[in-house]
Amino acid sequence: MQLRDSEADADFRARARAWLADAVPTLAPEPDPTDWPARRTRDTQWQRLLFDAGYAGINWPAEYGGRGATPTEHLIFLEEANRAGAPDVGVGFVGQMHAGPTLIAEGTPEQQDHHLRGILTGDHVWCQGFSEPEAGSDLASLRTRAVRDGDHYVISGQKIWTSHAQVADYCEMLVRTDPEAPKHKGITWLIVPMDTPGIEVRPLVTVQGSAEFAELFLDEVRVPVTNRVGAENDGWRVANVTLSFERGTGFVGEMLETTRLHGELVRIARQTPRASGTAWDDVGLRREFGALAAELDALWAFTKRNVSAGERGGIPISGGSGFKLAYGALVHRLGDLALRVLDRASLSFDDIGGLPTGAQVHGKLHGFGVSTGGGTSQIQQNILAERVLGLPREAR
Repeated sequence: MQLRDSEADADFRARARAWLADAVPTLAPEPDPTDWPARRTRDTQWQRLLFDAGYAGINWPAEYGGRGATPTEHLIFLEEANRAGAPDVGVGFVGQMHAGPTLIAEGTPEQQDHHLRGILTGDHVWCQGFSEPEAGSDLASLRTRAVRDGDHYVISGQKIWTSHAQVADYCEMLVRTDPEAPKHKGITWLIVPMDTPGIEVRPLVTVQGSAEFAELFLDEVRVPVTNRVGAENDGWRVANVTLSFERGTGFVGEMLETTRLHGELVRIARQTPRASGTAWDDVGLRREFGALAAELDALWAFTKRNVSAGERGGIPISGGSGFKLAYGALVHRLGDLALRVLDRASLSFDDIGGLPTGAQVHGKLHGFGVSTGGGTSQIQQNILAERVLGLPREAR
């Protein structure tokens, strides 16, 4: 891929920019962050607009309903969408960013026919049932059981930190199908319809006041064997395909949002009184702003490399862990800088002094989720050490 727009890329950017300028203002106002049914309505409305205009699944292969865009066009559209203030992928995150790509890579033709179009139109919202109370970062320690009963699996157990579960139609779920096998060998990847009897969803309220996550309690939930993705007991391999998408490209939208927050914080610093001037007059703070801006540019170049590698090989591999590790650390440093610039305004989620300070406080708190979701920073360090650098495995 090229790092600068070719003539064709510039034309694509102009057309995307023009469409976004017309489409974004037609959206309803953003609902209360705690009103997830309303957020589903708005997010899926936006997804339908993207689908009708040919911009849904922009990086998915055309034979699966996507646009089949080049890696450069994919990133150009993300840049322009962020520039236009378009919504992030929202409740469509799990379906579009890794469940759908996993089905393309590992699903049966029947599973692809049934699910992929619904994900692209926004009609089907997915959640992720990977983490458990004692199996989050140590994912292979999961205990939720699925026992074969004829043409069905019967699932019992508990999941936690299940993103968007309260508004989801399907769950990509890992279950243990062979408790006697080594812990990485007895796992299976299943598609679980969320309206199946026996599923209880209990929302979890985060420190930001949002119920984005939930606990799932599963009591003899019957799922057809045809909902299995990959072979029985081969779920660990399929899960790593899913996680490669999540870590490789799943945080691209958040990366652009972080860049926007950095720019907003510069504007706040220029207008925040400090001693005889403003916070921007502090040379030390400006040096940190500059270092973070340089790292954001470097990470965006890294993102382009990951996306390009993923397009060539079909699945992003090791680059995703490097990106996520560096991005998680950067988000925390930007959040810490925001708290120092905001000073006492950082004690409130509300905007103070007519400036968008509330988003900076939310950004700081959101950083804890960034560095733990999709595998903690420590897990990413182990992956890089063992699978990329070939160092000896950690004693377990």
